[in-house]
Amino acid sequence: MALGLTAAGGQTTQREPHLGYLYPSGGRAGSAFQMLAGGQSLRGANAVYVSGEGVQASVLQHYRPLRNLSPEQQQALRARLRQLLQQRLAELPGQTARLRQGFPGLEGWGRLRQAPDKPAAAAPLPEHPLLRNLEDKSLRELLNIVHEFLNLRKRQPNAQIAETVLINVSIAPDAPPGDRELRLGTPLGLTNPLCFQVGGLPERCEQEPNDPASFPWLPPEPPLELPLLLNGQIKPGDVDRFRFQAQQGQQLVIETQARHLIPYLADAVPGWFQATLSLYDPRGREVAFADDYRFDPDPVLFYQVPESGIYELEVRDALYRGREDFIYRIAVGENPFITAMFPLGGRTGFPVLARIEGWNLPETLLPLDTRPGPDRFRQTCWRQGERYSNQVNYAVDPWPEGTEEEPNDTPSEAGRLTLPQIVNGRLASPGDVDVFRFEGQAGEEVVAEVVGRRLGSPLDSLLRLTDAAGRVLAWNDDHQDREGTLHRDLGLLTHAADSYLQVRLPEEGTYYVFLSEAQQHGGEAYAYRLRLTPPQPDFELRVTPASLNVRAGQTAPIWVHLLRKDGFDGAVELELQNAPPGFQIQGGRIPAGRSQIEVTLKAPLRPLAQPFPLQLEGRASIHGQTIRHRAIPCEDSMQAFLYRHLVPRQQLLVAVLGGRLRPPPVGAVRQPPLQIPRNGTTL
Repeated sequence: MALGLTAAGGQTTQREPHLGYLYPSGGRAGSAFQMLAGGQSLRGANAVYVSGEGVQASVLQHYRPLRNLSPEQQQALRARLRQLLQQRLAELPGQTARLRQGFPGLEGWGRLRQAPDKPAAAAPLPEHPLLRNLEDKSLRELLNIVHEFLNLRKRQPNAQIAETVLINVSIAPDAPPGDRELRLGTPLGLTNPLCFQVGGLPERCEQEPNDPASFPWLPPEPPLELPLLLNGQIKPGDVDRFRFQAQQGQQLVIETQARHLIPYLADAVPGWFQATLSLYDPRGREVAFADDYRFDPDPVLFYQVPESGIYELEVRDALYRGREDFIYRIAVGENPFITAMFPLGGRTGFPVLARIEGWNLPETLLPLDTRPGPDRFRQTCWRQGERYSNQVNYAVDPWPEGTEEEPNDTPSEAGRLTLPQIVNGRLASPGDVDVFRFEGQAGEEVVAEVVGRRLGSPLDSLLRLTDAAGRVLAWNDDHQDREGTLHRDLGLLTHAADSYLQVRLPEEGTYYVFLSEAQQHGGEAYAYRLRLTPPQPDFELRVTPASLNVRAGQTAPIWVHLLRKDGFDGAVELELQNAPPGFQIQGGRIPAGRSQIEVTLKAPLRPLAQPFPLQLEGRASIHGQTIRHRAIPCEDSMQAFLYRHLVPRQQLLVAVLGGRLRPPPVGAVRQPPLQIPRNGTTL
């Protein structure tokens, strides 16, 4: 009991610092810009940590949550905005009477019109990024400030993203493109990591208001030149539109990153920002629409331009929601995009040239890296200089490989397999069924596993195993497998659409495996890898959280999740790899049959000047061999008030803080000492 009280004394009720969004969530290599980070408990933020090479960032200023303005602040702001709006309108032909007529589409106009001619100098304006350098703001920027600051009472407060930090970012010209992780350092420790992207396209941030339907009298912005990457936020009631010049014959790919940036929102339904894209031609007609890409909620729109002119792209939320963490990045242009690849992987150590299909691809073959390594699932893309395509997933396995051959739709046409084997195939047309046969022995255990959805295939597989007489011995549609890899996309799957069977064969004879599409769909993109092998007991490890704060000389809890594969049920020992002196894992053993445990990490006696990336490894004895796997850092994220997901991250970063917390004094509460019998209770 005394130990329990001592431990409780070391706990704090202070919330850990939390990041909710970054805006913009990335930048072009070779650029420098300012970025806003929204979150909670960010006061005193003094450092920015970005994974990878080539990105430097520093904190400029912290802004407290913006509440309703005082009457004096509102009066001063209205007067200043009225004065500046008059100046900007005077610069526009035919707009000098606009202040008398009002602003169609601008909420808060009535209160603005009642403002005095001169601002109240005694009331300082609140500190906020939008209110910096008011005199230099354009007409659109001033109208956006009116909308943001004179309608605060209509907003639903969200404490998790109420604070903001202004960050200065510089990206080196040779910084490798792709996803990074950004964390803030605060007096309370590290924040959680958020996705930050380094890109190769020219970038532009939206300038509100940019919805022509609400502000038809505003002069239109000049059309944008392609290619371009658009950064924006969908706030309450917001619809964003962008005008760009397109030429006849262009094959446009409009690719959205939204849920990819912020995978899960705990307090929103469906649990992420669901972006939609609409494209309008020069006559204002909607010519294309997308609200997803296959099973991915982030939409991709493909369009071949029939005539030259100015087109408009509209971005909004599918449910017309909005708030500050509804962040997006949209690449627009004749960008390369892979829509199908075959095969979806290869055998370890054997060269593979995959055939790719898609938009704006000057080549049809893509080499896959199959060198030995710890990762079964990997990513690649087509790249030529500064042009590169979307990322595609593939698998690398140690077993012999083959390719299905049509026709194989019936048992009489079934392809013959010899265990162990990987079959690369695809259901090339709706209703297609691929059938395979193999010889088995009585009591032999066989695993049949489909890997398709986890590699980006739209396939929703259905797997059946029958004997020679056609009796179904086992079948499976969706196998709930929490397996993931270093790349985050597999942690975003909410529909486990790949099938898995593990069966003990009842007798010697011929057996058949039927692979079909659960929704009777099919096409060139419906590729798969079918593994037919004896069970291969193995495991994978996940560790949460991905950012850990612990005071010098004290301990912090971490959760280790064990993903058991092909019937592995043994114990796993945990240990730190290449950790600085003083770090220790306590309770680092996952017993047989358990899938997760809480262990404690003890910190060195002295604080560390910088956060340190820790690596946790697990080892187990399987069939007389010692198998080792490193634990992949994850964030335990909640979706829509209920569902929980382990989202893979790049690093487990640990901050060792100074200033020990003193536990409260411990004293006896009754005499004589309390006696608790073994296996008993005492009141």
